[in-house]
Formats: sequence, structure tokens, C-alpha cells
Amino acid sequence: MFDLGMSELLVIGVVALIVIGPKDLPQLFRSFGKFTAKMRAMAREFSSAMEAAADEAGVKDVAKDLKEATSAKSMGLDKVREAAERFEKWDPVKNAARPSTPSTPATPATPAAEDKPRGPATAALAEKQAARKAAALDAAEKLKAAGSAPAAPATEPEPSPAPAPEPPKAQA
Repeated sequence: MFDLGMSELLVIGVVALIVIGPKDLPQLFRSFGKFTAKMRAMAREFSSAMEAAADEAGVKDVAKDLKEATSAKSMGLDKVREAAERFEKWDPVKNAARPSTPSTPATPATPAAEDKPRGPATAALAEKQAARKAAALDAAEKLKAAGSAPAAPATEPEPSPAPAPEPPKAQA
């Protein structure tokens, strides 16, 4: 309650000794002790009266029911906590040394992936990519039929930059 250190108590004691005097000081301390004891007894009595009133009103039962309803176990959060603990203990380096699933080569989009709903912009982009793939495969087949295989997959040629004009020569 009060934050009085040893130095503050010493100053208060010296001032009390000077003002009250050594003769009346023990009687003052005795009456101060009785006063604080009465104050503590009144505080205890008030607390016990409030607890008794709360017991009569059933506050403890309501608090118990509320704690049970909001407990982690009743909400299923205990399983979430267990999963989080397992995740924290997981070692990616140890699991990377021996993969849990066999590695398979990348495959083109499956029909299941095409069944997912797409927005208009995504659908247009997918159509453009499919058209480019079809054109590249068609060009590769034509080259194979002509007898020469392409060295690299067909891509769109990038426009070459225009040559920079030469600055005029300075005459001396």
C-alpha cells in the first residue's frame, strides 16, 4: 500500500521523537498499533461479508459454469495445442533427409484442376497459355516432320533494340 523504505521510516521516527518527545512516544506507537489492528479487522469483516453475500447469490456457481464453458477442453482447443506442440517439435532437416512421399515428375494440369471456378481474368490467362503451348507443340511437330529437332523450345522472339545513331564528328 505505502512504499516506505527504511530511510523514510527513520526520518519519520526522528521527527516523531523530536515533536512528541521520548516520554509519550511508546504510548503513541501502542495507540497506532491498536488503530491499524482495528482497521485490518474491519477490512476482514467486510471481505467475509461480501463473500457470504456472493455465496448466497450463487456467484460461485455461475463462475464455475462459466469456467467450464470456456475451458480449452470443452472448446476443443486442447487438440489445437497438441498440434501446435507437434509442429514446434518438427525438424525440417531430419524430414528432408528422407522424404515421406516419392518424388514424381511434374505433370500438366489435371482435369480436376480445370474444374475449379476461375475468374474472367484467370480464365483468359489460362486460355492464352494453352494457345501458346499448342502453338509450340505444333511448331515442334512440324520441325520433326521436316527432319530437324529444335534445340530449344519455341518462344516468342524478343524485338531487338534499334541501333543508336552515331554522334557527329567534331571538326578541328
